[in-house]
Amino acid sequence: MNASQSFENKKERAVLAGLSAASMDESERSTETSMEELQALVETAGGETEAVMIQALPTPNPRCFIGEGKVKELKDLVSANECDLVVFDNELTPSQMRALSEDLGVKVMDRSGLILDIFAQRAKSREGQLQVELAQYKYLLPRLTGMWSHLVRQTASGGASPIGTRGPGETQLETDRRHIRRKIQKLEEELADVRRIRGTQRKLRQKNKIPTAALVGYTNAGKSTLLNCLTGSDIPANDRLFDTLDTTTRRFRIDEMTEVLLSDTVGFIRKLPTHLIEAFKATLEELSYADVLLHVIDISNPEWEEQARIVDALICQLGAEATPCIRVFNKCDRYAGILPHGENNICISAISGEGSAQLVDALQKLLSADRREYVLAIPYKDAGIVDLLKREAAIRSIDFDNDAIRLRAIVNPEIYGRIKPFIIDDGEIRE
Repeated sequence: MNASQSFENKKERAVLAGLSAASMDESERSTETSMEELQALVETAGGETEAVMIQALPTPNPRCFIGEGKVKELKDLVSANECDLVVFDNELTPSQMRALSEDLGVKVMDRSGLILDIFAQRAKSREGQLQVELAQYKYLLPRLTGMWSHLVRQTASGGASPIGTRGPGETQLETDRRHIRRKIQKLEEELADVRRIRGTQRKLRQKNKIPTAALVGYTNAGKSTLLNCLTGSDIPANDRLFDTLDTTTRRFRIDEMTEVLLSDTVGFIRKLPTHLIEAFKATLEELSYADVLLHVIDISNPEWEEQARIVDALICQLGAEATPCIRVFNKCDRYAGILPHGENNICISAISGEGSAQLVDALQKLLSADRREYVLAIPYKDAGIVDLLKREAAIRSIDFDNDAIRLRAIVNPEIYGRIKPFIIDDGEIRE
């Protein structure tokens, strides 16, 4: 086994730390649940957790975020468990990360950095890789200063630099900042091209009248499994966080006249880094153009209500709050309580397929809300209209009389103008 293989197989050992400060927004405070999620993130990144520590304070310590006593306790945990890494559940400032790394003698990451690392591992498509790279550079830019702290140690006592060493740190730092800003600009331009291509594809879909349904939800809620269940695909669907980063789209026929494009999207999570949402907007903006959202909720998770609230807030942030939405309560076979009910609430098990027929019915109902059923009498000289209806409508019955072709059909509003002269009865859709 060579050195690189040995390194790849070695799991980094981590201590997790979190702070619950009264002055922090409630959503930013560390809880047992958020620490369990952080532990799952560490495992997803390829590490293992040796110890977990949470502190309660009125306000974060400006220098090292947690209290000085807790820093010492954290250092003892790192030493006792031979850890390589400390991961904080909260977002640290660059100076706090630098101070903690110096005090603890090991690498220090925050939740945002860890999520970015996972995204970097998982992104497979060129678009996904561009988005992750952009988010990483935006995260790195304010943290550059700490990388040149070794140059400070070259200064003589009293802070005066020896002759010949004045300024190299600052010069290199500014050079790197300019380089990263150029990279950010280039990546943003490339992602703008991606958006333009997506816009062209979207216009083509609209022209061809293909509706879209976007699967959204908390990470590991079962979106990929549901996509496989509905379409018979074999998209990898594993029980781990952020298993899907690159958007996958499949065609799915929901009835005799409607085909829909189902798109699987990246899962959401609490405390998702803002710059990551910004970077992934090229993918996530599909939500605001979808005809229907399928909000997949893992009802077997005790925190499902909070997870659903987090997803709803991010949907609003992305400007898709007005899009019709079906709440899909997944893993209902693992839930012992009273299942949610009501319009556009569907309970399913994506693994077994239980409830999938009801979901398809709900999707069909939403997408066909503006259709009408008409009875038409079409003279034989206008028989081309029958061909149009065969292509664009669902014909329920057809009879050939002496003077006309009489048929009953469910019709989309797009072709109403062409069939209007032949309508002899209309009304709502009748199943």
